[in-house]
Amino acid sequence: MRTHVSNRYFQYSHRRMEKPPRMDFHLHDRFEVYIFITGEVNYLIEKKVYPLQYGDLLIMNNRELHKPTFRSDAVYENIVVHFDPAVADLWRNADDYEMLDCFVNRPNGEGNRIRLTSRQLDEALSICHRAEQLSRSSLEGGGLLLTAYMTELLVLVNQAFRQQVARPDLEAADSRPLAVHEKLAPVLDFIDRHPERDLSLEALEGLFFMNRYYLSRLFRRATGSTIHEYILLKRIARAKKLLQEGLSVTEACQLSGFNDYSNFIRMFKRFVGMPPGQYRKREYRP
Repeated sequence: MRTHVSNRYFQYSHRRMEKPPRMDFHLHDRFEVYIFITGEVNYLIEKKVYPLQYGDLLIMNNRELHKPTFRSDAVYENIVVHFDPAVADLWRNADDYEMLDCFVNRPNGEGNRIRLTSRQLDEALSICHRAEQLSRSSLEGGGLLLTAYMTELLVLVNQAFRQQVARPDLEAADSRPLAVHEKLAPVLDFIDRHPERDLSLEALEGLFFMNRYYLSRLFRRATGSTIHEYILLKRIARAKKLLQEGLSVTEACQLSGFNDYSNFIRMFKRFVGMPPGQYRKREYRP
């Protein structure tokens, strides 16, 4: 079962799968709101692992690597909203409310899970139900209504995020995110800080005195993906940031660790959906 509705700014999807799919780390050009319904899922965001329970809400910006890992083949159901952060510009003349606050004003990989209250969850699901009704009708102005509903959802998400930040003592100890394996933590920290360095398995073996094959197996066992994929997406994330800051495509290629220019162009287009030069033109604000 899948319900999908979209417009220029928002893509809304409600999916129920009898068997969960295999998913690798991914990095969107849009921001994401994720509501967990059912399944047996640990959700990885950067270096944190979130065991999910019904009603958990996750927020991710466009620089945070993330992926679900499945503890069983149980039915998997979620609601996902991807949105263009430029939508916030639509409302700035009407209100100074910072719609993107919870997505950008926190460290990457921190504070991604929001535990909604029962009232907040009911409200969020009610908004989602109204959005899904749009997919089953040809109502005039449906795209505008979707923007209105999803804006209402983002206001709710920000309110819930601020309440959680204000009262961290309310989070139960057994519901706090888990850290990645202790042997992986320093490796991932190094990759985060130095994506431009030589990050081959041979180089990492020498830096961390850890057998390359053991490191590769440990990473796959902990995340379900390869360390090569993680490094590649970290480099793409760094390149996006550099291009947004106005650096040239050549500089972004070199400073994000791509030694082959043509491979950089190909990988960037594959994961971002457009060549880096086009991305720079769209995102750079001098």
